[in-house]
Amino acid sequence: MTTTPQTLLAALQTALISQAMLEIDGLHAFEFSLDEMLQIESMDGRERKVWRFSLAQIDSAEFDSELQSWVINDGNADHRLLVLSDAFTSSGDDEDDDKQD
Repeated sequence: MTTTPQTLLAALQTALISQAMLEIDGLHAFEFSLDEMLQIESMDGRERKVWRFSLAQIDSAEFDSELQSWVINDGNADHRLLVLSDAFTSSGDDEDDDKQD
């Protein structure tokens, strides 16, 4: 079982370091940044979607242990944010190529 960070901010900082992916409202984010605010970009079909959350909104986010995701409100609506820490990341090592049956 994985350990859930105490705050969404901690989860996002870890995601940036590990180059993990985010999912927001069921859409995979192709880009996200975190500085004075969290900005997430995704494509829904041909439509580009952008969400922006302040640090106060990030601090107010609550973890839903049943769905293993964060609920964050942008001032208009709740959004479900999933940090995909187990997502595939690229590396220069191909361990499977070195193993032969």
